[in-house]
Amino acid sequence: MHAQKTAVLYRMVTPDHICPFGVKSKHLLEKHGYEVEDHHLKDREQTDAFQKEHQVKTTPQTFIDGNRVGGLDELHDYLEEPSMKQEGTTYQPVIAIFATSFLMALAIAYTANSFSVARVIELFVATSMAVLAVMKLRDLFSFTNQFVTYDLLARRYVPYGYFYPFAEATAGILMVAGALIWVAAPLAFFIGTVGAISVFKAVYIDKRELKCACVGGDSNVPLGAISLTENLMMVGMAIWMVFSRLL
Repeated sequence: MHAQKTAVLYRMVTPDHICPFGVKSKHLLEKHGYEVEDHHLKDREQTDAFQKEHQVKTTPQTFIDGNRVGGLDELHDYLEEPSMKQEGTTYQPVIAIFATSFLMALAIAYTANSFSVARVIELFVATSMAVLAVMKLRDLFSFTNQFVTYDLLARRYVPYGYFYPFAEATAGILMVAGALIWVAAPLAFFIGTVGAISVFKAVYIDKRELKCACVGGDSNVPLGAISLTENLMMVGMAIWMVFSRLL
C-alpha cells in the first residue's frame, strides 16, 4: 500500500484578503493526490514573519518532503502541470471574442428563424464589433493610450480615440438589428477605413512592432494581420449592408 503524499502549504487568508494563488496551489496539490497541511497566515504581521524566516518575498509557499518548492509558478513546474498564465504576445483574447461572436450569430439567426449564410455572416461581424467595442469601453483611458500610438487620425486628434469605440458599438448594434443602416454603414466604413490604413502603415510600411488596442489597452495582442482583418471586416460589412439593404 502506497503512503499518502503530503505537502505543507502556507498562504494568506485574512478577513480582508484570500490569496488567489494560495487557493490555486491547494487545488493543484489535491489534484495530484497530496494531502495538504494548510497553514493560514492570518494578518500582515504573520506573513512578514514567515517571509523573513524562510527568506522569501512572496506567498504562498509549498513544501514537499521538507523541501521548499516555492510559489504557484514553481509548483506548476514541480508537478509538470501546464499553467493557464498568459505570457508574452497572444491571440487568445481575439480568438475568444470571434469564437463567441460566431456562436452568438448562430443563436440569433436560429431564434429569428433566419438561418441563411449571409445573415449569419452579417450577425457574426456585427456582434464581433459590439463585443470588441465593450473591451475598449471598459477602460477608455488605457485603450486610447495604446490606440494613439498607431492610429493616424487619433494621433492628430486625440478625441477621435474616445469616439472610436462608441462608433464601433453603435454600428455593430444597429447592424445586428438591421436598423438605421444609413447611420451604421457610414460609421463602420469610416472607422474601418482609417483603421485599416493606420495598421497597414504601422506594420507593413513602418515595420513597427506594436500591441493592438483592438481588445482594450491592456492586451498583449500583437498589431498585425488580425487587426487589419478587423478593420477590413467593418469596411466590407458597411458596403454589403448598403447594397443589400438600401439599394
